[in-house]
Amino acid sequence: MTFHVITLFPESIRGYLNESILGRAGEAGLVDVRFYNPRDFTKNKHRKVDDRPYGGGPGMVMQAEPIIAAVGKARARKRNVKIVLFSPSGKQFTNAYADKLAKEYRDIVLISGRYEGIDARVKKILRAEEVSIGPYVLTGGEAPAMVVVDAVSRRVPGVLGKSESIEEYRVSASETYTRPDIFVHKGKKYRVPRVLLSGDHVKIEGWKKKRKGQGRR
Repeated sequence: MTFHVITLFPESIRGYLNESILGRAGEAGLVDVRFYNPRDFTKNKHRKVDDRPYGGGPGMVMQAEPIIAAVGKARARKRNVKIVLFSPSGKQFTNAYADKLAKEYRDIVLISGRYEGIDARVKKILRAEEVSIGPYVLTGGEAPAMVVVDAVSRRVPGVLGKSESIEEYRVSASETYTRPDIFVHKGKKYRVPRVLLSGDHVKIEGWKKKRKGQGRR
């Protein structure tokens, strides 16, 4: 699986992706994340990628040409490519959508905007799908890009070792515990639920299902 991230700030993403499970997936060749800075595709000496919005308004808007050129470099000679453009008004990103991306595409282009947004012609020309990771506004698309890379990568065979490791595929509770079974804090004892110490796997699975249901409310 290859992710092509269009961003003005690649270093803000690299650190996260180079650690832990994602870092090992990259070293193993299971996941590849490539970066394309729109500034490298400008035609002006100042590498300017934004300008004032037509019709007035606050802030600046990212220009279409450098982004489209960057995407063109990313998708060159590739057939099965999905292009995602992050927007607060886009389609809600979910586990089901992450599954779809992992199963149907080998190359995913993630366009991370900045400032007041991206020239609307980018979406039209590239036929990009607008996606949102939540009902809030961020200063840029780098955090959403990390979320999508993380969520989709863990569905790539071999990244987590086995599919059962994906939380939504197995019975897991909203509460988890580890040793010691009794933790004392400021004189008060906090105990692990007895059922988890019982060794009765049927009861334990029932407890997990019940707690998982409560956690979704």
